[in-house]
Amino acid sequence: MGRYVIRRLLQMIPVFVGATLLIFLMVNVMGDPIAGLCGDRECAPATAAQLRREFGLDKPVWQQYLTYMGNVFTGDFGTAFNGQEVTELMASAFPVTIRLTIVAILFEIVIGITLGVVTGLRRGRPVDTGVLLTTLVVISVPTFVTGLLLQLLLGVEWGWISPSVSSDAPFDELIVPGLVLASVSLAYVTRLTRTSIAENARGDYVRTAVAKGLPRHRVIRKHLLRNSLIPVVTFIGTDIGALMGGAIVTERIFNIHGVGYQLYQGILRQNTQTVVGFVTVLVLVFLIANLLVDLLYAVLDPRIRYA
Repeated sequence: MGRYVIRRLLQMIPVFVGATLLIFLMVNVMGDPIAGLCGDRECAPATAAQLRREFGLDKPVWQQYLTYMGNVFTGDFGTAFNGQEVTELMASAFPVTIRLTIVAILFEIVIGITLGVVTGLRRGRPVDTGVLLTTLVVISVPTFVTGLLLQLLLGVEWGWISPSVSSDAPFDELIVPGLVLASVSLAYVTRLTRTSIAENARGDYVRTAVAKGLPRHRVIRKHLLRNSLIPVVTFIGTDIGALMGGAIVTERIFNIHGVGYQLYQGILRQNTQTVVGFVTVLVLVFLIANLLVDLLYAVLDPRIRYA
């Protein structure tokens, strides 16, 4: 196990460098970030040249990237064009989005897996058909439509929740935004769990456990569920980074100042330091989540061994 973890950590290095290099190149071709620093009027040539020297934009792109990566390993993600350190923006944005992601993941695990198990064991029955139709509707409706409808109904019409989230973004205010963020993924988890449960329920090991007289709940929990959760865990693990990076729409709807909000502002203002810094951290989240998912396989299925 130890050698496998070390090997995976070494494999992360070229992936991390390649991903950050790609996003660095993409962000640097978005346009001239200096053009937006002088308001509606164009910057004077002398002022533009001074700003480029100040932010290191007068150097070749490859040199900018090497300088940026060198600073990243010391914990310095650069300075935004408004003079604020990117690490300060991260310190205020990431805790909010992490809480929002935790709420969304809990919805996926509790509701998605529960519905998947129920429908997988009752395949073809009315409850199965109803859940399949509901999840199909959820997948078909865009997230911004779901978010606006829930905000209008629960916040404006019925007054059950606040239409926007406060700056502290406590867990109780993130329940509805978390449900909106997790809605599509929750539907996929439900359908994936249902398919996996229905397929494994016909396995020989399940029939053998039933023939031995084991209680139904133990057959489901100890035998059927553990094997069926492997593809579900894979999806949820990769979905963690996707939820954190894809929360732009949800955070905009509920006025949540998290990672999605900062990325949106950075792209809108062509603030390359902010965008690259946040995406660099999201790449690390993806890599670590995938590693944890691989290690969790051995917990779910004892037959899996890592050399």
